[in-house]
Amino acid sequence: MAVLPIVRFPHPVLTTAAETIERFDGDLRQLATDLLETMHAAPGIGITANHVGVLRRLTVIELDRTSGPRVFANPEIIWQSQDLMRHTEGSVSMPGISEEVERPRAVRVRYQSLSGETLEEYAEGLMAICLQHEIDQLSGIFWTHRLSRLKRERAVKRFEKLTRGER
Repeated sequence: MAVLPIVRFPHPVLTTAAETIERFDGDLRQLATDLLETMHAAPGIGITANHVGVLRRLTVIELDRTSGPRVFANPEIIWQSQDLMRHTEGSVSMPGISEEVERPRAVRVRYQSLSGETLEEYAEGLMAICLQHEIDQLSGIFWTHRLSRLKRERAVKRFEKLTRGER
């Protein structure tokens, strides 16, 4: 297990679509384990392979330690509710910055397990929000693109100010 370096906004890998996973092997299981460790260290409740510079459609989500981590390979939203909800979002690639985003309250997702089995799952509330957020990331849509232009520009300026001393 390893904590991998997280790429920081505005790295181009964060706006690049990840490739479909074809091989379900030990390397994929290791990547999932490393993503989980990296997410815990960040800390966060969701992370994609994009966040560590790997363009593979893999995400790990852990809403709380008691329910444990969930791994989704090649996830896609196949249905979403008309009912919307607002939730504060951020990214491990843009630490210290968060903003309210509006998304469908419920989704149905098709994905594959680490062994390649195709599954479907209905999710609502926070899990639905996290799945949408991470699937966006795997599709090259960074979370700030779900904000109005004004809010996005403010978030970017705040992050630049926050990280000015790190460069």
